[in-house]
Amino acid sequence: MFRQLVLKPSQTGIRYRAKAKTVLFDFETMSPAERYKLLLATVLPRPIAWITTRDTAGLVNAAPFSFFNVFGSDPATVGVGIGSRSPGQPKDTRANIRANEQFVVNLVPFSLAQQMRVTSIAFPKGVAEPSEAGLALTASERVAVPRIRDAPVSMECTFMQEVALGNFSLVLGRILRVHVSEDAVIDASRQHIDAGKLDLIGRMEGGWYTRTTERFEMPNIPLEEWRRDQR
Repeated sequence: MFRQLVLKPSQTGIRYRAKAKTVLFDFETMSPAERYKLLLATVLPRPIAWITTRDTAGLVNAAPFSFFNVFGSDPATVGVGIGSRSPGQPKDTRANIRANEQFVVNLVPFSLAQQMRVTSIAFPKGVAEPSEAGLALTASERVAVPRIRDAPVSMECTFMQEVALGNFSLVLGRILRVHVSEDAVIDASRQHIDAGKLDLIGRMEGGWYTRTTERFEMPNIPLEEWRRDQR
């Protein structure tokens, strides 16, 4: 329970509340593995980038990553945190992006959750995850890497920059094309999308996931409306 502390209006006019009890985790003393585990358990839910890439031999790789988001629109930028198989050996996705500088970020619908799960298996190098998962691929328009046909959203990207973060790297890519399922497009000219029809999933802690079909609306409050209601 919170213990409420109220200051007189003459002091600041702001009502304060005491902080709830917390457990402190000191990242300066914790190991990288411990930090990683805590971040996975608290930064929730996380969107999933289901990335397709192509290696130098032409084999298509697919793998999910939940250290992911978009950053800005000019240029439209996607960022993905990608780890390593072992020290000095990047995961296939990162190695392929380095080699070809192209990739596709596919978003994951509930209907493809099990296929995504299969592509997260630590297959040895040279295995085509889309084939293992029974995924259908289709050609992209601006990059040589195919996209996942039944993904409701696919973003064709080219490599921009890689930021080394210990055993991880933050890979930034420029978004060139976005494919959105026709069923989910309300008005293409106004970029209106029915998010419910995308039916995307997000990553939770451990082996848990969540759906995005349960939501609530809170429109932005105009400043003048806020000031009026405070009188």
